[in-house]
Amino acid sequence: MASETNSPAIPVYSFPGRWIGGISMILGPLLLLMAELLRVQFDFFFPQQLQAFDQHPTQMMTAYSFFLAGNILLWPAVLTLTNLVGLKAPAWASWGGTLVMLGLFARTFHYGINHLAFQLVEVQNLQLATKAVADSYGAFHIIAGLSGAIMSGWLILAVGSYRAGVLSLIGAVGLGLMSALMLGVLKGASPVSILSTVGLCVAFLPLGKKVLTNGPIPKRRAILSWTFLILGVTVLMYFFGQAG
Repeated sequence: MASETNSPAIPVYSFPGRWIGGISMILGPLLLLMAELLRVQFDFFFPQQLQAFDQHPTQMMTAYSFFLAGNILLWPAVLTLTNLVGLKAPAWASWGGTLVMLGLFARTFHYGINHLAFQLVEVQNLQLATKAVADSYGAFHIIAGLSGAIMSGWLILAVGSYRAGVLSLIGAVGLGLMSALMLGVLKGASPVSILSTVGLCVAFLPLGKKVLTNGPIPKRRAILSWTFLILGVTVLMYFFGQAG
């Protein structure tokens, strides 16, 4: 019987893979930054955010949609980063990655509330929507326990990234700035939030490019085929979601 040492090596696969991870590292931060720039002209707090939606619905819906899409794209980006950090600093990767992921869930939950609040402005009016949000602001929900996770998570992940040599000092500082990005319902943009998302771009964009180029480049035909396939599946999922 052949010994186990003679068995063929099992190739290492790291989820979500360099293509999804690398593209997410580039698109996610850019979408967040564009969202902040689109709404920075409006006051930060929720009554003014609802008023801004009432007066500029397309601009505000675009901004909030960009942020939500960028936040969703951050999960493969963060997972890719934690895989890299975990090679040399597994404890920092595990704690930082877990806390950031939990925080991303919290942001997604809040953006569901944001969407409902904007729909109240449309189907009722600005005054009733503002009163509904004000009366229910601070209501208990289990997600509130995750709000602090993302703030500490970015800092832990930034330190781990620097210790593991994945990010430079400047990149690690940029990543850590994400801990200053406010979390909650109908939070607008501010100079601090723009600085935070710029920091994320400084950290993730060069690393995303490095991840994408760390391996063979597929042929143009393969790239086009996958692009059309992904777009087609996305459109189908959208229409199925609308039908539901």
